[in-house]
Amino acid sequence: AAVVAESGGGSVQAGGSLTLSCTISGGTFDDSGVAWHRQIPGKVCELVASISADGRVYYADSVKGRFTISQDNANKGSLQMNGLKPEDTAVYYCAGDTQKRGGGTCPPRIKFGYWGQGTQVTVSS
Repeated sequence: AAVVAESGGGSVQAGGSLTLSCTISGGTFDDSGVAWHRQIPGKVCELVASISADGRVYYADSVKGRFTISQDNANKGSLQMNGLKPEDTAVYYCAGDTQKRGGGTCPPRIKFGYWGQGTQVTVSS
């Protein structure tokens, strides 16, 4: 089975920036696309940004204009986060699963691709 691993999480003040990176080993993002989901405490799992296998890009309204997703190669993706807000505080998950779901937790019980373990992002005011 493929393994997805995130890096780059941490703590930052409001208005700051972070870049999350994601690698997949034993698999590739070329067939599935790559996505970033997040779990904000007390809220449902949210699809933040994705690039589908055919290149379509999606951003949640809450992050448009501030976050940029990229797929650097078949095995690596990243999420550049600028203008961070306290409400962006969450555990961020990289996944070869670009499904937008209406609820539930991250990672979901039914997955359409491999998920990482998540990385914490904390934004202080």
